Amino acid sequence: MSESARRSQAYTAAGVDIEAGNRFIGRIKDMVKSTFTPGVAMDIGGFGGLFKPDISGMEAPMLVAGADGVGTKLKLAFQFDRHDTVGIDLVAMSVNDVLVQGAAPLFFLDYFATGKLESGVAEQVVAGVCEGCRRSDCALLGGETAEMPGFYPDGEYDLSGFAVGMVDTPRLVTGTSVTPGDVLIGLGSSGAHSNGYSLIRKLFDQSGLRPDQPFPGSDRTVAEVLIEPTKIYVRAVLALLQTIGIKGMVHVTGGGFYDNVPRVLPETTTARIEFGSWPILPVFDWLKTEGRLSWPEMLQIFNCGIGYILICSPENAEKAMELLDARDDVDAYRIGEITPREPASEQVEVVFP
Repeated sequence: MSESARRSQAYTAAGVDIEAGNRFIGRIKDMVKSTFTPGVAMDIGGFGGLFKPDISGMEAPMLVAGADGVGTKLKLAFQFDRHDTVGIDLVAMSVNDVLVQGAAPLFFLDYFATGKLESGVAEQVVAGVCEGCRRSDCALLGGETAEMPGFYPDGEYDLSGFAVGMVDTPRLVTGTSVTPGDVLIGLGSSGAHSNGYSLIRKLFDQSGLRPDQPFPGSDRTVAEVLIEPTKIYVRAVLALLQTIGIKGMVHVTGGGFYDNVPRVLPETTTARIEFGSWPILPVFDWLKTEGRLSWPEMLQIFNCGIGYILICSPENAEKAMELLDARDDVDAYRIGEITPREPASEQVEVVFP
């Protein structure tokens, strides 16, 4: 037995395998390096991640930070024994948040915690995190793998993540300039993203569906539909911001339309949304039916097919749609407009056909 193995024996007896952790880090190094961008100023293994942002051409650089997790969607990953998508979710939830203010994500840090490190599962998770970072042109700068015996049930883990982005202060998107007449452009979601999964899991468990059978109304399996990762909008939106003035943006997450859209609206305005101006994915029809929910209830819980919203002036709307329609990584729909707010009315009005 090596000297290092003897030194770690006491900790191993307590349930923490230091050597397994070290081997895991060695196996993911190339994956992590595949996310490195020109600003990364370090190799893997330091106590802190070093990043030197390019601020050339900026008047007043500002950092924008966000943190999030995957939530109870992880329970389905455990149930389906599929772990290669939740890492994408993890990155998406944070980078889409910092994007709302016009910031380009710079780097990401992840936290993976489990009772006993299963390297194959952990590698799948990190592979997903790396894929999410590549899709958002964001470096995986560091993270933490915590093995905590007795803290989590066997076979389970938890994830959290932290993104830092940067925007030039004069180009910060705040929503303060939104006025009546402005246009709402919705960007299609890939599914339920990472919200409403306590209800989704309950409905799935009650449905009798098997993970490997076709999902109702779809040619994909139940597992593929229910753990489809959150769409990342970074490239499409940043490209648009280079050309078009955008007044406000919304990441449609927990709370759906009714809670998220007002976060970027002046108090004197209402977002009037035309339901049916975008296609409804099969997963939302199924959730509505299985949960015996109304569409207003659905729009309070889920994104219902629109994961991100842009607000721009009428004169910019046509050009924005033209630019978005030319891309193959996003679907865009003109879904409504900003109107004057009536006294005591809500800030989101959904008009049903």
